[in-house]
Amino acid sequence: MHINKILLVDDHSLVRDGIKSLLENESDLEVIGESSNGEEAIEATNLLQPDLVICDIRMPKKTGIEAVSELTKKHPETKFIMLSMHDSEEYILQSIQAGAHGYLLKDAGKDEVLKAIHSVLEGGKYFSGDVSSILVNNLVSGGLSTKPNIETTQNITTANDGVANFNLTKREKQILEKAVAGLSNKEIAEELGISKRTTEVHRFNLMKKLNVKNILDLSNKARKFGLLD
Repeated sequence: MHINKILLVDDHSLVRDGIKSLLENESDLEVIGESSNGEEAIEATNLLQPDLVICDIRMPKKTGIEAVSELTKKHPETKFIMLSMHDSEEYILQSIQAGAHGYLLKDAGKDEVLKAIHSVLEGGKYFSGDVSSILVNNLVSGGLSTKPNIETTQNITTANDGVANFNLTKREKQILEKAVAGLSNKEIAEELGISKRTTEVHRFNLMKKLNVKNILDLSNKARKFGLLD
């Protein structure tokens, strides 16, 4: 049986210990090293040649995203799962663009952690959280550049009732309704219990998906295609 070698990267030893305890009874998985920042992660990956690196995003010296961006070029055979406390589309975007194969939240249970690890090791992708599958698929396949253009081709299908379907996520629909109602990004963030930056990212994705450049056009198109409840 092939044993997959895993490198854990997090600046908190408690997190690394927690993941190790989850994996200790898995006969096909072995933690072969630990690092506490991005620079150490690069050194350890170069030395140990792990099959999988599970890497925190926010760390001192060099972030996880910076480290993974560098390592994916040197070690194309190695898989990378980003680890974060934040269900942030901004972080997910940056992680995919850096070359990560997965994105896992730190509050994930054992079953989800193992599912993510095995999915990635088997050549798949795994992303936790409220992220559009269309957005992920486009980014993974290279459909969007690291500097998305508002004129990017839309992915529109027609639903059975004849209403255009722009593949909006549940969160995007919530933000669309509040934006059309005249709420600011700050007000939307407060009502939905998310950060202002996350609201801005979702709003940008809405503008891109509907191919509009201002709130008036967004409102008109949303009403035209029946996107508002």
